[in-house]
Amino acid sequence: MDHYDAQQTNDYMQPEEDWDRDLLLDPAWEKQQRKTFTAWCNSHLRKAGTQIENIEEDFRDGLKLMLLLEVISEIVDGNVKMTLGMIWTIILRFAIQDISVEETSAKEGLLLWCQRKTAPYKNVNIQNFHISWKDGLGFCALIHRHRPELIDYGKLRKDDPLTNLNTAFDVAEKYLDIPKMLDAEDIVGTARPDEKAIMTYVSSFYHAFSGAQKAETAANRICKVLAVNQENEQLMEDYEKLASDLLEWIRRTIPWLENRAPENTMQAMQQKLEDFRDYRRLHKPPKVQEKCQLEINFNTLQTKLRLSNRPAFMPSEGKMVSDINNAWGGLEQAEKGYEEWLLNEIRRLERLDHLAEKFRQKASIHESWTDGKEAMLQQKDYETATLSEIKALLKKHEAFESDLAAHQDRVEQIAAIAQELNELDYYDSPSVNARCQKICDQWDNLGALTQKRREALERTEKLLETIDQLYLEYAKRAAPFNNWMEGAMEDLQDTFIVHTIEEIQGLTTAHEQFKATLPDADKERQAILGIHNEVSKIVQTYHVNMAGTNPYTTITPHEINGKWEHVRQLVPRRDQALMEEHARQQQNERLRKQFGAQANVIGPWIQTKMEEIGRISIEMHGTLEDQLNHLRQYEKSIVNYKPKIDQLEGDHQLIQEALIFDNKHTNYTMEHIRVGWEQLLTTIARTINEVENQILTRDAKGISQEQMNEFRASFNHFDRDHSGTLGPEEFKACLISLGYDIGNDAQGEAEFARIMSIVDPNRLGVVTFQAFIDFMSRETADTDTADQVMASFKILAGDKNYITVDELRRELPPDQAEYCIARMAPYNGRDAVPGALDYMSFSTALYGESDL
Repeated sequence: MDHYDAQQTNDYMQPEEDWDRDLLLDPAWEKQQRKTFTAWCNSHLRKAGTQIENIEEDFRDGLKLMLLLEVISEIVDGNVKMTLGMIWTIILRFAIQDISVEETSAKEGLLLWCQRKTAPYKNVNIQNFHISWKDGLGFCALIHRHRPELIDYGKLRKDDPLTNLNTAFDVAEKYLDIPKMLDAEDIVGTARPDEKAIMTYVSSFYHAFSGAQKAETAANRICKVLAVNQENEQLMEDYEKLASDLLEWIRRTIPWLENRAPENTMQAMQQKLEDFRDYRRLHKPPKVQEKCQLEINFNTLQTKLRLSNRPAFMPSEGKMVSDINNAWGGLEQAEKGYEEWLLNEIRRLERLDHLAEKFRQKASIHESWTDGKEAMLQQKDYETATLSEIKALLKKHEAFESDLAAHQDRVEQIAAIAQELNELDYYDSPSVNARCQKICDQWDNLGALTQKRREALERTEKLLETIDQLYLEYAKRAAPFNNWMEGAMEDLQDTFIVHTIEEIQGLTTAHEQFKATLPDADKERQAILGIHNEVSKIVQTYHVNMAGTNPYTTITPHEINGKWEHVRQLVPRRDQALMEEHARQQQNERLRKQFGAQANVIGPWIQTKMEEIGRISIEMHGTLEDQLNHLRQYEKSIVNYKPKIDQLEGDHQLIQEALIFDNKHTNYTMEHIRVGWEQLLTTIARTINEVENQILTRDAKGISQEQMNEFRASFNHFDRDHSGTLGPEEFKACLISLGYDIGNDAQGEAEFARIMSIVDPNRLGVVTFQAFIDFMSRETADTDTADQVMASFKILAGDKNYITVDELRRELPPDQAEYCIARMAPYNGRDAVPGALDYMSFSTALYGESDL
């Protein structure tokens, strides 16, 4: 051996314990030794008429390796230790060093692979390549993990290592084409089996099962894709159910709100109003939250579908977000109409009750007055009366006609009230109409009888010569005075309904004016009583036979005095009623002011918060997480404001219970506040969801915070109206500002049209920020594709064009295997076998390219 050969040999042949350490731990040394070893090999292979260019390729067929071993044998002159060291180095280089698990070294990588594969097996604890394998269970576990049908692992015993080792060696040689490199007796009989021998043998298992490793990788990819699909399908089912429930609730609620069947009593209508308040306070708020959550779930689902390269979710017909919004709008329109109807009905019933009571009072007074009048007018007393009696009867009849004319106004009032009750659809109109008709018919009859009696009296008037002027004067003055007192009593007992302080003050003023007329009325009363006293004096003085009664009227001084006393008693009662109503109107005014003061604070507060949320959504202070935390704190502060809304609802209920229908102290109604509050809660929830989706998009697409800030800054710069959207020209300018090349030629216009079809698929003419960042990241995103999933299934199928049920259940977790089996179509190719499944159409269907 020349000097070069000897030197190279000495450099390469190091002590046995250093071979694996140097080659595995010192890459620079390994590179140098590789070069040296190649040169040394060629120097000796020239003797055999050949040489190597590349160690891996030239030694792969084994021929040149055998030639080299012959040379080595000659070099070491029978030195077994050095020969084995050289062979170990070659094995390490070509059988083990290409093993790499998670970037570890070859030996560590092989050990980690063994630990992972045997982890589920009891009594197996692989820590090294010597004593950890003595009981044979490690070899059996490796085989069972990949080919469970070859070994019944449950029947193996840790205390029978020889059986375990021989079972593993025999099965590996017979079914896995792994030669029996080890001897079971040597391993069991040695305290520390040879590490290199076991490592070499274990590496054969690694290479034998490399195909299974590929299948495991493919199975992991498929599981990941299927998990995404299963999650998305669950979200779709949840959306459909929530949408169906919400639409069903709206469908049930709208007919109730559209039911305008009026009630006959104020109490029944008040109960309807209370039921409506319960609906607004208790039943509707959870549905507002469900509607908002439904929109958030829909947006989140669409974002996840975009990020996983799936087609957009199209809900069932009639369950789009727009359909729900339209149904919700119909609900709110029905609400508004229902509340207005309730309040109008309450006003109507209040008015009807007032009119019905007034009708009954006037009708009772009139009926009391007409009682017996028909019988009186039908008397034939004039036929046998004396002349003086006839004259008296005539005067009496004239007085009656005067009284009859005085009551004409009341009859007309009764008829007018009945007509108004009919126009207002009073529930008891038939009885009112019947009573009114009876009064009118009786009145007509009285008129006819009066005329008939007058004609009879006038026919005999020529026979009459005397008449008592005093009685006549008394009757003429007593009748209107009596009528005035009856009217006064009627007015003093008349019920009233007012809604403002001004109205009650008007009634009070009218009452004071009435009281001012009482002195003159008392004088008239004294005058009338004086006439009666004068009659009495005449009767007593001249002993006139007048039978003690006034022939011209039935109104006696006692009745006049009784009614006058009644009027005097009614005056202070009227004073008290007006004072109480004035106090009630003052309380109503306090309620108006109290509600107005709160509404004038809450209304602008809601508007301010809406504007602040709009500013937050377009500003770039801090990271998206900072913005999200800020918005959540903001949401918390808004929710904490809810007690003020509830307090205002309480004040509004007091106003409605007090039958207050207008409020000059504020332009805000409770409906305005409710709608504004619901919009505020919905807006903050939507804004939070938008930021969450931006975070989801950023993380999934690998967008840095700086990029996100740059996108936001560019978007905000061109969003000059702060609407949160960009028009086509604004969007084009924004893309150009970010370096996107869009020319002004036909090609540039076509490219921009393509981009707009992506960011504005519904052709609304605006681009949202979410659509903008989706576009900026989606075209370069690294996402799973149908081809990748198809390739993974092909690995699991052993390169076949179909896959079997057994293969799916063996390679995939149970739930995902059954998921695939339930959805895969039968494979109909010429190479099909019974039960073959088409994984290709299934893979494309996962990405919306065909239907499952």
